[in-house]
Amino acid sequence: MKKRIFALTVVLGLVAAGTFFGYANRAAAADPIVLGVPSARAFAEGETMEKGTILAVEEINAKGGVNVGGKKRPFKVEISDCRDLEAGVPVAEALLVVERLILDKKANFIVGGPTRTEAYNAAMDLFSKYKTISLVNTGVYSPATGKRIAENYEKYKYTFRLTGHVGIEIAMDLPALLKGLKEDYGFDRAYIMVQDVAHARKSGDIVGKLLPKWGWQVLGKKIYPTGTTDYSLGLLDAKRQKAQFLWVWMDMPEVGILMRQWADLKVPALPMGYARPAQDPDFWKMTEGSCAYLVLAVLNAGNVPTKVTPWAERFNKAWVKRWKKEPSGYSCSAPYMTVYVLKDAIERANSLNSEAVIAALEKTDIKGGVYGRIRFNPKSHDIIRKQDPEEGALGAWFQWQSGKRVAIFPTALATGRLQMPPWLKR
Repeated sequence: MKKRIFALTVVLGLVAAGTFFGYANRAAAADPIVLGVPSARAFAEGETMEKGTILAVEEINAKGGVNVGGKKRPFKVEISDCRDLEAGVPVAEALLVVERLILDKKANFIVGGPTRTEAYNAAMDLFSKYKTISLVNTGVYSPATGKRIAENYEKYKYTFRLTGHVGIEIAMDLPALLKGLKEDYGFDRAYIMVQDVAHARKSGDIVGKLLPKWGWQVLGKKIYPTGTTDYSLGLLDAKRQKAQFLWVWMDMPEVGILMRQWADLKVPALPMGYARPAQDPDFWKMTEGSCAYLVLAVLNAGNVPTKVTPWAERFNKAWVKRWKKEPSGYSCSAPYMTVYVLKDAIERANSLNSEAVIAALEKTDIKGGVYGRIRFNPKSHDIIRKQDPEEGALGAWFQWQSGKRVAIFPTALATGRLQMPPWLKR
């Protein structure tokens, strides 16, 4: 088995300002708090998750680090490639990476991944075994993760989820979006196309059951293996049956082919759902504009430019300054906020002890975060989602319009209105 374990240490100060430089030097001299980051490095999810983590660590370390018992300690980042999003890579390989981060790299906390639900849920047994807190912020969209914690709290209490899951995205946001499609455009016919992975299949199952209850006909459902390069049969079937709404949930790069075929065939169904590669600011160029009108969930506000909170504005500016492009999808703002949430909990616990930090995390209440108010459900350890940033974490949906990602929902963050393809008749 190939070993692709990469380490990245981030303990930085600000040279330009003497005061901050002094803080950073004192922090660097203290024992670091090690953040182990299992990352799918060959995928955009891994890249942006690492960037979000590094950006927050750099900011915190530049201000002196984390106050533990009156002593400032820096964060140190150890990134390892767990390859869990790659086709054919067994879950066991991701588990080995997690275990090495804990045992060999002496990680005090695990943040980020594994990203695939199947790999992460298996890793939960390791977190329990080593009493190591994990704050997952990239992928792991299945509701099953939080359910496991609620049903077996003592064993799985070490896991916290900083982003939503497929059930939340659908149950909270989709009814309002579909109500608008019915009332404004008279749509009531849907078609489902999802990837053959746990979170995507689950989205198809949930939507397939809920749509009829909301007055929609489900005309068909296609499940595609990872790496599929031809979607024409499903698209033609949707077109033949005159579908008006196309539910898409995928995280594979080949979603670009899906959008090209959708545009070429002029399928009269508005595509909506989740597609990680299509969230990237460069996706418009990659598809030569074929992604126009695609509506996507990006899980958390801040993953596309908004001014929903002052912190969201600061985060966006800091991201562009550090990485030279806008945040590029769902795994940007949550990894960034994860580090700040952990810092807050450690300082309130005044300890790195797992039990103390778990208790502090369960009482987290950070207002005005990048995607709103940050709190956790004390039983499932899922982030509490609301459509009001004063009350909870805000999700975000955008639409590709004229080469730009325009936030359209919820209202609190919207910068534009929904548009329809010219070939889609009311």
